[in-house]
Amino acid sequence: MINNHQNRLKDNYNMESCRQLPDDVLDMLAQLKPSPRLIAHLTLVYDTVWNLTALMKESFPLLNFDRDVVLYGAAIHDIGKTVIPAELSEPGSLHEELGFQLLCKKGIDKKISLIARDHSNWNTNTQIETLLVSVADKIWKGKRVPELEELLLKKILTDDGEDHWTVFIALDEILEQLASHAEGRLAYHASCPL
Repeated sequence: MINNHQNRLKDNYNMESCRQLPDDVLDMLAQLKPSPRLIAHLTLVYDTVWNLTALMKESFPLLNFDRDVVLYGAAIHDIGKTVIPAELSEPGSLHEELGFQLLCKKGIDKKISLIARDHSNWNTNTQIETLLVSVADKIWKGKRVPELEELLLKKILTDDGEDHWTVFIALDEILEQLASHAEGRLAYHASCPL
């Protein structure tokens, strides 16, 4: 069932380069029986963060982050919605703590599990890996959040040492490029049953 929805994503969305969730994430999801919409959401955020991190590494080579943590964190960031499925279609944040607890019980590394808990609640102390997942969780649907982007900008400036405006423009271009495909992603996402 999970792979069928990912194949449908590629067919209907025409996103030939859409990356499939890691096999161990697919196995975990199969045990939890998520809705097709949750699978679609996780896949879209995972694919977006894959592209985001590649562009970030290219544009900001001195930026220090663990890409594997970011990718895995994106693949499981909303896993708590398997416990609270109502939060797929309604606002809520209970899934964040429950997702963190579920991942800890499954033995997932704490740095990755924290992404599930913290991806919607960020501040200046938030790890860069969580910020990257948070940005991807917004940008896949074309949403820009200035406060979140400012936090990411500050992390880049701290690590990269580039001029503020040069970094600001480069980051803005990356996010605009990723956001430009939102319409197709949103259409696919909405077509998946809750």
